[in-house]
Amino acid sequence: MNALILRQWKETDFELFAEMNSDPEVIRYLLPMTRSKSLDVFRRIRKEITQRGWGVWAVEVDGLFAGMVGLHVPEWHQPFSPCTEVLWRLRKEFWGRGIAYEAASKAIDYGFSKIDLEEIVSFTTPANLRSIHLMERLGFERDHQGDFDHPEVPVGNHLRRHVLYRKKNPNKSVEPTG
Repeated sequence: MNALILRQWKETDFELFAEMNSDPEVIRYLLPMTRSKSLDVFRRIRKEITQRGWGVWAVEVDGLFAGMVGLHVPEWHQPFSPCTEVLWRLRKEFWGRGIAYEAASKAIDYGFSKIDLEEIVSFTTPANLRSIHLMERLGFERDHQGDFDHPEVPVGNHLRRHVLYRKKNPNKSVEPTG
């Protein structure tokens, strides 16, 4: 078993973060990210954790930076907004070890137990079967009515269409109707 923690980012994480974001296999289902864009994202996610106490955390496995997992509030609007999404991205050498599942489970638990979110969403392109499988393994259910064109992906780009998955907080009771 790996020693896995979700933590605030360190300055020393940036080089591996930028390297991860430029790896063609890692970003296969994402828009390309320049080093400058990686730096902007790095600064933003650190700031969000400092301000809110939660967000997209650095994943550390056995003392090594493995990637990122966490909770993010998208700034763009969709019919399911406002929302909080769980997301993940790991360096390739950490794939296939159950790390994304364990880290995402921790983030989801934090969202439901500490922030008291009613729901967490997750989404990706229809071709990203690894992430879709992970969403389903984490207990997310597909919302076919919620599929959408991602507003940050240019029209005509094959990555624009996204599938939406939802997970309700199991700690919240459903109010009876009628």
